[in-house]
Amino acid sequence: MLEINFKFASYSLRMKKADIKAFKYPKGEFKMPKQISEKELESRIKIIADFPSKLKKEVDKLKEDMLEYRHRLGGWTIRQLIHHCADSHINAYMRTKLAYTEKNPTVKPYDESAWANTDDSGEAPIEWSVLLLEGLHKRWVMLLSELNNDDLKRTYYHPVYKTKVTLTHLIFLYAWHCEHHLAHVQQAKKYKNKFS
Repeated sequence: MLEINFKFASYSLRMKKADIKAFKYPKGEFKMPKQISEKELESRIKIIADFPSKLKKEVDKLKEDMLEYRHRLGGWTIRQLIHHCADSHINAYMRTKLAYTEKNPTVKPYDESAWANTDDSGEAPIEWSVLLLEGLHKRWVMLLSELNNDDLKRTYYHPVYKTKVTLTHLIFLYAWHCEHHLAHVQQAKKYKNKFS
């Protein structure tokens, strides 16, 4: 089995490939279920609705130095994770609205890593993105809640993956995305500055 040795600061860490994947995907990788019930769909919309308050609760009392904790080696800081969620969810909201109002529009991809390394992602107060997420998710959930079965089949075209994405798929993907990055914040807090 592949093992990788990492040495940084005064902390040495020996990890197996499976451990590295577990740190990267603490909630597991995204998998779209084959069969979807109305109850499952509602539960995913609720995850999206609840995300800003759960995130705020996780980061509310963090001191400035704690915002620089990383969730894994080579991973983003807590500050970058929060700003990334705002960036990503703005794009997801726009894709939702485009698919709802146009016929299979082509969406604009963006470089997540480049966005995470701009000054506003690395230095801006987290409160700005927490506040943005609170308002954004209220509007997004209001929009998602009005979609009927036909609307949920509406699509946008993703040019990188060369595929049509349904609004149902988007809902499941971003519910996972919420839990994925919430787990990253929790992980960063747990391991403190061991990955800095």
